[in-house]
Amino acid sequence: MAKKVVATLKTSEGASYAKVIRTVRSKKTGAYVFTEELVPADKVKETIAKKN
Repeated sequence: MAKKVVATLKTSEGASYAKVIRTVRSKKTGAYVFTEELVPADKVKETIAKKN
């Protein structure tokens, strides 16, 4: 499955996007969950720097 995602991100339309995966603590259970976002490649550092 990961190979398909990488392949679709490398197409001419999706070449300027990156997938950001971060861990966030769930307010309901207290366990860690992973959130995934597709962001423009030039906004990756800003997305990682912001806290949720």
